[in-house]
Amino acid sequence: MIGQDILDRFAGLLGPKGVTTDPDDIAPWTTDWRGRFHGATPAILSPASTQEVAAAMALAAELGVALVPQGGNTSMVGGATPPADGSALILSLRRMNRIRSLSPDDNLAVCEAGVILSTLHDAAQDAGRRFPLSLGAKGSATIGGLVSTNAGGTQVLRHGTMRALVEGIEVVLPDGRIFDGLDALKKDNRGYDIKQLLIGAEGTLGIVTAAALRLVPAIAARAVGWIGVATPQDALALLRLVERSLGDSVEGFEVIADDGLGHVLSHIPGIRSPIETRTPWHVLIEVDHADISEPGPAARLEGALAQAFEAGVAIDATIAANEAQADAFWRIRESLSESERAQGPALQFDISVPIARMPAFMVDGAAAAESAFPGTTASSFGHLGDGNVHFHVRAPKGTSDGPAWIAAQGQAISAFVHDAVVAAGGSISAEHGIGQMKRAELARLSSPARLAAMRAIKTAFDPDNRLNPGKLLPLPGEGR
Repeated sequence: MIGQDILDRFAGLLGPKGVTTDPDDIAPWTTDWRGRFHGATPAILSPASTQEVAAAMALAAELGVALVPQGGNTSMVGGATPPADGSALILSLRRMNRIRSLSPDDNLAVCEAGVILSTLHDAAQDAGRRFPLSLGAKGSATIGGLVSTNAGGTQVLRHGTMRALVEGIEVVLPDGRIFDGLDALKKDNRGYDIKQLLIGAEGTLGIVTAAALRLVPAIAARAVGWIGVATPQDALALLRLVERSLGDSVEGFEVIADDGLGHVLSHIPGIRSPIETRTPWHVLIEVDHADISEPGPAARLEGALAQAFEAGVAIDATIAANEAQADAFWRIRESLSESERAQGPALQFDISVPIARMPAFMVDGAAAAESAFPGTTASSFGHLGDGNVHFHVRAPKGTSDGPAWIAAQGQAISAFVHDAVVAAGGSISAEHGIGQMKRAELARLSSPARLAAMRAIKTAFDPDNRLNPGKLLPLPGEGR
């Protein structure tokens, strides 16, 4: 039990702005992004510097207090929600929101954990650079959370996940010591890569306080195209064709089932289909140039699409005539989740399989799920080029009580989908992490060697299990 005496110790350490105890102020931060996990905490700690984080961590170690690190609270798997019994304090990094430095010459930005992703985008743009990672929650997701979950997004095909974009990291360890690894060294062979252990650890090994992030040149010109195709296999053939024709200028390649487009057209005002033909599948392509050259990206994309028509892998296509139209194409992709929610209850799966196997999985996996659970409908959309799609199984039409349907069917459907993913050589989490939601499935489907290695790492860093307890690592007996 965390009593007032303990809260007073933290208040004395962090000052009046550093501890929040008003239940109304705390309430928004104890429920996850999707509203599926609900926790409780007597207080939120809000340090304003790395030194204050270190002091708070050291005091928590002395008092045996568990801490749940939190940024924008945008986790899709309950990874930043405190335990329901109020046995942990939230440690918020939102006050640590400075961009410490941004160097166009070094193509590097050093950001504190609480910097919001869109803020970094704006600062990089002002300096003639960009940070090449974007996602729907860019207006609230923070750098610390993106690092801690190894976030992906729509530009992984060209630039990789956060693991590829983090050049250095600053982390406070569970005992309060500061690991300063912000030096962005291209070569560093001093043994274990501590940085990569901490990226994607979901706040279970240490608390990220800052990161040195790789920037790339700003976009000088881009072309955005919308292509109708018959099958996901044709979409993959189209990807390989444009890669051969356009090289690494292909920034984004998203595949969308026609029913997903239909949901957006039905529920999002002001949206129009980019092409007149309603094809079974759709592809959204973005091609970017960092300099103005001839031919420009639109002309090059047009040439590649001409080859696609000749090869029989494209049915209809258009290229955005201007930036407003390009943004409108991307708005369709960004509205998919919102329009899916408007359709009714659904179970959403963030999965990856080897790219060559993904087209078959998108078709056969959906058909198998619909057959196994009569009345449901299944489809997918996402980043075909990096083998990651969002696979959704929707409740039967007319289902009015979503939570009841999920309670009754969720475990069986999840096991069915995850078994299919593992059988295809894939992962049950491509970019959202494990959090609370997928702990049991991680235990059920992971090899004993993987779980033993993960537990050994956790024990080495945090032997008392005080950092983000109940996240990522399965609980004893869970999933078996």
